[in-house]
Amino acid sequence: GVSVYLAEMATPGRKGFYTSWQSGSQQISIVVAAALGYGLNVWMEPAVVADWGWRIPFAIGCVIIPFIFILRRNLQETEEFANRKHRPTMREVLATLAKNWTVVIGGMLMVAMTTTAFYLITVYAPTFGKTVLQLSTSDALLVTLLVAVSNFVWLPIGGTLSDRFGRKPVLLAMTALTVITAYPALSFVVNAPSFAHMLETLLWFSFLYGMYNGAMIPALTEIMPVEVRVAGFSLAYSLATAIFGGFTPAISTWFIHITEDKASPAYWMMFAALCALCSTLALYRRANARGQVMQEAV
Repeated sequence: GVSVYLAEMATPGRKGFYTSWQSGSQQISIVVAAALGYGLNVWMEPAVVADWGWRIPFAIGCVIIPFIFILRRNLQETEEFANRKHRPTMREVLATLAKNWTVVIGGMLMVAMTTTAFYLITVYAPTFGKTVLQLSTSDALLVTLLVAVSNFVWLPIGGTLSDRFGRKPVLLAMTALTVITAYPALSFVVNAPSFAHMLETLLWFSFLYGMYNGAMIPALTEIMPVEVRVAGFSLAYSLATAIFGGFTPAISTWFIHITEDKASPAYWMMFAALCALCSTLALYRRANARGQVMQEAV
């Protein structure tokens, strides 16, 4: 919903830049979480962290909750939403979603690249660094923190470039680069494990993720039918997160186990990128065939 809200309030020609800040704000939470984890592991003994120290991040998170409700209550609806004369009923929303199920599935496959890459370089990264690369917990968390900072930088750049040159070129370029470079990049750090090599590899993945996601979010808001834009966007994103992103740590671990190849998690990322590439081509072809207006270079 936040991405659609930002898309509708964006000034002309700046939708990619505006919507990128939804994902950009998520990186702040990753930075804070990684910093807390790093601090706990530096300042506390492992036994203390396991006993009660792990509760500290959760306590801090609970303190933030009231401010979220206050912020949401004071947000005004966008002009586009306020000007709509007809508000669809739940039955109409479901009927429209069913009618446009191919767009929802296509959108889910577009999001697959984003959510898989995000979970790989943030959620799974500390485990990969510690258990696979045999780095210290502190080093793995520090890499995660720096990657989140990198994400924060690349996301608005990706959104801005998609405003300038169009969504499609950015989406296709980043998915193609991911398919080509994911395995060699992960093999690089696996064959010579070190803090520096892990950081270099994940910073490259961060570039791919940030540039792609900066263009993907506005593209997804543009392909969804206006009357179900929020529901369609949310459904596509949630399905991708559940099927692709959420299973990324488990599938990565399973791949390593069955192949005995420590770089094999790259195959999952490559598969997600290939799904996104094919979906992007199909959805833009569909939009062109139907005369649907998509964002082009300005």
